[in-house]
Amino acid sequence: MRSYKDVKNKLLQDKEIKKAYDELEPEFDLVRMMIKKRLEAGLTQADLAEKMGTKQSAISRLERGDYNPSLSFLYRLAEALDTKIYISLQDKVGS
Repeated sequence: MRSYKDVKNKLLQDKEIKKAYDELEPEFDLVRMMIKKRLEAGLTQADLAEKMGTKQSAISRLERGDYNPSLSFLYRLAEALDTKIYISLQDKVGS
């Protein structure tokens, strides 16, 4: 049986798949950071949701990547995790 890593590496050899994967990197990074901060704070999804004034299901959807949050939601998330969010626009490589 092949491992996840083997399958991922094989799939990423396809240029179209690699491009789509790379385009999702900011979302993956946000989710990874959010989960890390939540766990460091010792919060469950329900705890975080309560601090934000939202439902646990919204936190779950965000952590699964099934939710496209508004900026307002992200700022409330950052506040609840005692962090800040920085947003920037950068030129594309090669532009």
